[in-house]
Amino acid sequence: MDDPFDVIPAEAIRDGTATDAYFERTEGAMEHAGVNPRVVAEVTADQFPSGEFELLAGVRSVAGLLEDRPVDVDAVPEGGLFDGGPVMRIEGTYLEFARLETSILGFLSQASGFATAALEARLAAPESQVLSFGARHVHPAIAAVVERSALVGGLDGFSHVAAGELLGREAGGTMPHALVICMGRGHQEEAWRAFHEAAPPEVPRIALCDTYTDEVDETLRAVEELGDELDGVRLDTTGSRRGDFAHIIREVRWELDVRGHDDVDIFVSGGLTPERIRELRDLADGFGVGSHITNADPVDFALDIVSVDGEPAAKRGKLSGTKQVYRTADGAHAVGLADREGPEDAEPLLEPLLRDGEIVGEFDVDAAAERALRDAERVGF
Repeated sequence: MDDPFDVIPAEAIRDGTATDAYFERTEGAMEHAGVNPRVVAEVTADQFPSGEFELLAGVRSVAGLLEDRPVDVDAVPEGGLFDGGPVMRIEGTYLEFARLETSILGFLSQASGFATAALEARLAAPESQVLSFGARHVHPAIAAVVERSALVGGLDGFSHVAAGELLGREAGGTMPHALVICMGRGHQEEAWRAFHEAAPPEVPRIALCDTYTDEVDETLRAVEELGDELDGVRLDTTGSRRGDFAHIIREVRWELDVRGHDDVDIFVSGGLTPERIRELRDLADGFGVGSHITNADPVDFALDIVSVDGEPAAKRGKLSGTKQVYRTADGAHAVGLADREGPEDAEPLLEPLLRDGEIVGEFDVDAAAERALRDAERVGF
């Protein structure tokens, strides 16, 4: 029976049948001709720096795909910001990885797009809690890709349960409008009480306070119902009823504070962009970000051969020769030939990832997030 979820199995990715057909044709032609040179291939988005930095993610998946194949790979570490030149370099006989190109680019392109958008959201409110709420906007088979990329981009957590199990992180979240609606209009207190009594003790008591009446009314009712057990409220008011959202948050904050509930936090969600987050970051304590991350354009990476049997080679319009990329002392990005001296006081960014198929790089997501935030400050992201 066909898979009703249209999910390509992991085995097809590993064996290379998750590929574009012309790579199979290429294999057949080269094997027929007895040709299989040793090549250097580079993954790039832009050949020269443009001043537009993006955040690299998906490197761990590429390493897992190329593991145990006789290739050497160097890459910008995951969580590194890049701007021009290669982010990854693969060296080996071409047929060892030819049919894997489609998956390699897919791993890097989409994850890097998600991670870049997550970093934008993170930097919009650096002192606030920012969570990824966007898994509902993508095919469930790649939810963990979204959530891991969000962590690489510096977000504090995410909402998807299965992704949490895969990544070894606890998913966060409290209640949807559906819970309140199922309890019935006028019975919001029953929803908040049921949630409080059923949820594990470690789950924050965050009441959703905008389902039927205005946000101040429901917030004060939630405080009266749960008292000191209430940790915060979430405002997810639909855009058609939102009006001046900043004013709504200020009013909720005022009415909480005037009654001595300054310890009750306010979290907001619903179509938030970095621009909107910056407008609200001094008013709200935390943000749930969804579509800004999941709607991010994939980074337009390409994989190109730049050397054949030790000789420079490239298609028209591409730069031949094996390259290195650098972070210069002033935070800029620079590209140069790998066998030449780099800019003075510059840091080379391509580091060993695999040697003869053995993984030698590391993939700590917290270290990647720290690198992303450090790089963002250095380059003025």
